[in-house]
Amino acid sequence: METINLLTIITIAFLGSFGHCIGMCGGIVFAYSSIKIEPQSSKISKTIAHLLYSFGRVFTYTLLGVLFGSLGKVARFSEFTNGILLMVAGVAMILAGLSLMGKLKFLTLVEHSFSSSTLYKKTFKKILNSKSNASFFFLGMLNGLLPCGFVYFFAITAASTADPLYGALVMFIFGVSTIPAMFSLGFLASLAQATSFRNMMMSLSAIIVILYGVFTLYNGYNRMNTPPAMNSETTVPHCH
Repeated sequence: METINLLTIITIAFLGSFGHCIGMCGGIVFAYSSIKIEPQSSKISKTIAHLLYSFGRVFTYTLLGVLFGSLGKVARFSEFTNGILLMVAGVAMILAGLSLMGKLKFLTLVEHSFSSSTLYKKTFKKILNSKSNASFFFLGMLNGLLPCGFVYFFAITAASTADPLYGALVMFIFGVSTIPAMFSLGFLASLAQATSFRNMMMSLSAIIVILYGVFTLYNGYNRMNTPPAMNSETTVPHCH
């Protein structure tokens, strides 16, 4: 994959996690921090718990990357179709950026959570009440399945690679890039909840998301309008 794309994924995920992700998933982190982790636990134990939770999320995201990358490969997307996917992703990112700025309710509309379902509640409650280290990992996996605008975008990006390996890589990098925010949330709750800090990170991520949305639209347009012979020189290499 192109270096610029990888760096952009890292930047968007990192900044966005301090704004959007903390607001959406912060409640789960606070819940397991207060219920599953004893106040007298050592810093090492707490660190392991928070990392296992994050690794669980990353694991789920990576599996989703494999799934969507495989779907893209099975569908045998043409460059024209890939261009359409990229343009859809670009529009989605622009709308997401405007949503982060408070101009739209795009993210709210696409993030219809199924956390109120009976199955989710029972599973969540069972894992939340467990004190084992493995339960933190499973809780992270469960969290990774929650509807999220950012996850939707990167899933589309994973599908556009038309390769399970690169799809997994996209989602893996996305997940890893969100670890600092979610990890620090367990230790620095006051900082994460500070309105001024969150607003600053939200604004930065919104600007970058919109700029990358425009860049993605441009790439999509080029793929739709560039002859196949030229596309073969610019497409992302695939493993066979």
